[in-house]
Amino acid sequence: MQLWDISPVISVATPCFPGDTAYTQRWNAQLGPGCPVNVSAITMSPHLGAHADAPLHYGQDASPIGALDLAPFLGPCRVIHAIDRGTLITPDHLQHAAASLPPRVLVRTCRHAPTEWSPAFSAFAPQTISWLARHGVRLVGIDSQSVDPADSKTLDSHQQLLAHDMRVLENLVLDEVTEGDYELIALPLKLAHADASPVRAVLRSLSSVPKPPGPAQ
Repeated sequence: MQLWDISPVISVATPCFPGDTAYTQRWNAQLGPGCPVNVSAITMSPHLGAHADAPLHYGQDASPIGALDLAPFLGPCRVIHAIDRGTLITPDHLQHAAASLPPRVLVRTCRHAPTEWSPAFSAFAPQTISWLARHGVRLVGIDSQSVDPADSKTLDSHQQLLAHDMRVLENLVLDEVTEGDYELIALPLKLAHADASPVRAVLRSLSSVPKPPGPAQ
């Protein structure tokens, strides 16, 4: 089976949402005389790189990431292209691939994953989240920094996720992924009280070559 790694590299160069905690690493022990191991310590936001938001991120007294069922993060999914469609992805942008949607949908909005911070990314219109929920989708993913615009103060799309008890992945890298159906594997860490978790998100082919569900975008 073919495997696609859809997780960006995490390093000191990783783009970080303004005000969030960037990646840093230090060595607490290093190989040498009297020391048989390398041991590092890292500091970073759990929203850095490919990650899963917990309901706790946008809901008062909601579930932390470590309490979530893993089932939504593993199984059949569809990658849909909505490239260069503007600030908000609407249901019309996904309609061409809406037939028999699996429980997981990942949306590619840009031609190349960003290598530096910019507020000019595509997000979901809140009605898109509710539309996907009506189609039986339990997890949504996007290749931008957030499902809401950078300047949003109400996080309407996140609130739709909360209302429909859906799961979400952000900061995916879908540059090399064609439209079609795959198996998603993107398990969050069992962090007891965290509002998010990094994931190593990968796609596996369901057959030798995934077939696009509609015309190329």
